[in-house]
Amino acid sequence: MHLHSREHLRICPQEYTCCTSEMEDKLSQQSKLEFENLVEETSHFVRTTFVSRHKKFDEFFRELLENAERSLNDMFVRTYGTLYMQNSEVFQDLFTELKRYYTGGNVNLEEMLNDFWARLLERMFQLINPQYHFTEDYLECVSKYTDQLKPFGDVPRKLKVQVTRAFIAARTFVQGLTVGREVANRVSKVSPTPGCIRALMKMLYCPYCRGLPTVKPCNNYCLNVMKGCLANQADLDTEWNLFIDAMLLVAERLEGPFNIESVMDPIDVKISEAIMNMQENSMQVSAKVFQGCGQPKPAPALRSSRSVPENFNTRFRPYNPEERPTTAAGTSLDRLVTDIKEKLKLSKKFWSTFPYTICKDERVTAGSSNEEDCWNGHSKARYLPEIMNDGLTNQINNPEVDVDITRPDTFIRQQIMALRVMTNKLKNAYNGNDVNFQDTSDETSGSGSGSGCTDDICPTEFDFIMTEAPPVDSDRREVEASATQPSQTLQTLLFAFIVLVLQRQWR
Repeated sequence: MHLHSREHLRICPQEYTCCTSEMEDKLSQQSKLEFENLVEETSHFVRTTFVSRHKKFDEFFRELLENAERSLNDMFVRTYGTLYMQNSEVFQDLFTELKRYYTGGNVNLEEMLNDFWARLLERMFQLINPQYHFTEDYLECVSKYTDQLKPFGDVPRKLKVQVTRAFIAARTFVQGLTVGREVANRVSKVSPTPGCIRALMKMLYCPYCRGLPTVKPCNNYCLNVMKGCLANQADLDTEWNLFIDAMLLVAERLEGPFNIESVMDPIDVKISEAIMNMQENSMQVSAKVFQGCGQPKPAPALRSSRSVPENFNTRFRPYNPEERPTTAAGTSLDRLVTDIKEKLKLSKKFWSTFPYTICKDERVTAGSSNEEDCWNGHSKARYLPEIMNDGLTNQINNPEVDVDITRPDTFIRQQIMALRVMTNKLKNAYNGNDVNFQDTSDETSGSGSGSGCTDDICPTEFDFIMTEAPPVDSDRREVEASATQPSQTLQTLLFAFIVLVLQRQWR
């Protein structure tokens, strides 16, 4: 190794050296590459967490919707046969819209569910009154009675609350994972400033130029260099932590009252229960509608001779729970949420601890325990300057990196804004609100439509399985007290339905 005393170096100390200014340039480029790789490696955990978990959740939710649709279709084909098949597009449209909402479509869930029940009422009204002919205008009048008459019992109101809250939470959570993924990926691709590159070169390669190739940088020296080079990234920390907290809150909702799995899994049973309510109340509903919309015209003689039970014979068969598909994507929502919560907690304060994580790497520094035999930027000795605080403005006196604190990185500021917007969406989702449809939910919150109930009133309604059997019984007693002798068909239907519900509860 040859030491030169006259080489005019721009970065390393102007003393005996084995480097030339040309070598300094090459080593500066090498420092830049090493730093970029270090940042990429260190952020690997955060990036892969968001990439892999986004994929898992998205897969799970999509498969859950597919399973629910298939399950409803299978059950209704067995139960209602051709009657269902002739009207199956009403149900297909429901699932199409739910999928469209989940994938980011501009769908107002409340309006869409109201439309579903109105369309179902129109179809069923024709089926229970085959002796009449109904015009389009007449059926439109019928659908206006959906809210007033409650032909489907309390099912639409409960489902509206459960479906809207669960879907808002699921969609927003997956959007949050997307934003986390994009921010982590973008911020991890750093473009070091000339001032940062000089500091990196001085820290990583000047020991070589001084003939000290085995001496690694002092830990505190490394911290000041990294705090200067990653000053803008550290400014992401406050907003990132708020975003992670909001993600954790929505994750708790996914486990508890807004669990989309517990809403979608029995949706076929709930809709079937609504159809049975309609059958039981058919005479009262028809009478009220005829009173409000006028007496309809009789159908041609051929159709009017057919009795109602023949026209709407449901042939309920016991449903075997084993035939239901296994949980979506081979896992359960609770398992997924438990896993993501652990990972999210680990990624808190990631950007402010970034310099510390890099400087802990034994490939980079001499370690925090060795403060004497390390490279301090000039020689093999203790590093004396104090460690800077985090963030851009605190680098005004950084002794290692020349940082222009008056020019924040606009790219990082954009990521901060993206996190802020997402955190607001997550907070709304936690409260059961969809930012996109804030106005509609505000208008209807006092009208009893189901969207605006407060947390202390609503949670019980989400206990699908637990509250399933009693309401069926209580509804039945009311109907039996108010109606004349129920027909044999309806008794058979009800018995089969209760068997179905019990099977569901014990699977």
